[in-house]
Amino acid sequence: MTLVQMLNSIAFLRLPLGWLLLSLPLAAQGATALSIANTPTSATATDGQFISWQEHRIDDSQLGALELSGSDGLAMADLDLDGFEDIVSVHESDTVYDGKPIGHVRIAWGSSNPHDWTLTTLAAGHEAAAAEDVSIADANGDGFPDVIVAAELAHLIYFENPGKDARTETWRRVIPPITTERGSYIRAFFADLDGDGHPEVVAANKGDQNPELDETQRLNLSFYLLPDNPLNGLRWREQVLGKVRIPINSQPFDLDQDGDLDVVAGSRGEARILWFENTGNLEFVEHPIRARGLADNIRTTGFNMDYADLDGDGRTDIVASAGRQLIWFKAPKQYSESWQASVIGSFTPDVLVSVRLADIDADGDMDAFAGAYSRGPRDQDGPEITANDAIGRIAWFVNPGPELATQRWQRHDISRRKRGMYDKWLARDLDHDGDLDFIGTRGNSAPFDGVIWLEQVRSPTSQAAFKPARQIESQQMSLPSSSLP
Repeated sequence: MTLVQMLNSIAFLRLPLGWLLLSLPLAAQGATALSIANTPTSATATDGQFISWQEHRIDDSQLGALELSGSDGLAMADLDLDGFEDIVSVHESDTVYDGKPIGHVRIAWGSSNPHDWTLTTLAAGHEAAAAEDVSIADANGDGFPDVIVAAELAHLIYFENPGKDARTETWRRVIPPITTERGSYIRAFFADLDGDGHPEVVAANKGDQNPELDETQRLNLSFYLLPDNPLNGLRWREQVLGKVRIPINSQPFDLDQDGDLDVVAGSRGEARILWFENTGNLEFVEHPIRARGLADNIRTTGFNMDYADLDGDGRTDIVASAGRQLIWFKAPKQYSESWQASVIGSFTPDVLVSVRLADIDADGDMDAFAGAYSRGPRDQDGPEITANDAIGRIAWFVNPGPELATQRWQRHDISRRKRGMYDKWLARDLDHDGDLDFIGTRGNSAPFDGVIWLEQVRSPTSQAAFKPARQIESQQMSLPSSSLP
């Protein structure tokens, strides 16, 4: 295609000439490829404005004077009831995944200003050993949200909110003995499974911190019944939902839309997802999620999933990562039937680990925001890492609307660094400007690990896709030519 033809193309009419020149094939530019971050965005909202992203730091080693690394789960709630949501985040705090019992649980206290956070440490060291996941709910019925943390080394730990002075008072905590010496907890969720107003704790335990597949070993997907005073750790009771090889997720969600919480689970060892139907009185029936329509080499473990009725048929669908692909599992009319699976889009050569469904472009349907996992060194940019390797990437996919059943979703890449693991995203209009931003964690990139938020920026002309928070950072990369959208 010649330059004249490009200028006459509808897709380029609104791009400034400088960006057009940068969009030419590399041979025409006589230069190396632009990084994803510096590439002009082509994403637009329904108001016709272009969408780009500005990164902001919330918590990291430089802001908090701690050696934070391996940042994983996070959850948000108004912990001190001051009208502003706070962030509880967990950090494995290692760079080599070596089984050392260290870790951090942190709180970023919110305010009216999304750039102003007060940072405190809720737990560190052995009690937060390889902290992996977190959930928030009022477990003791005093009106203030409490915290449960899953630690890979290797227990659950419950924190009781002290009340209105939660920012300054010590939070009492307990490691229930029934959860110790069990191996690595990878997920923990508060969930009121029986509808009595008091939550249970649903948890997945994968065994070792970095387990090898054992064809014979099956480990528990469980929930724990809490006493009226959850600090009485001796009175926690376990009820097993089921057993799978290397449990990797156990997420409460009302999948069958009957008004109670079911549990959607994932098995890494069996590369499958399943769900437990809540039939009342804390009894559950296990159902496989059998998928049709996928290539044999595409399999999902259910490590991260999100849920929505994507096609408006009144049934809740599942979106999950499957290696380098993002998959839509369309719910059948009867949940005993197989689910129709289709590929939303590809992250090749990068490995997807997170997804969050949200209406990013404000057109009334759910788009997908996703992050990838770098597989190189965690504490330095390895010179051997190239654009062809699996590295840290952020992108989002546009829901095609009425063509949902027949079209792949258009991918808009945001950032691609040599290092980064983006395990969890929460969608919020954090700056109150009418569009959705994303709060997330970043790991695999010490000393840059921590909690970030990505501000959605709307502009009348195309801007670079991503503006980083730091000048000195892990190297931004382009895509291999074979992986362009």
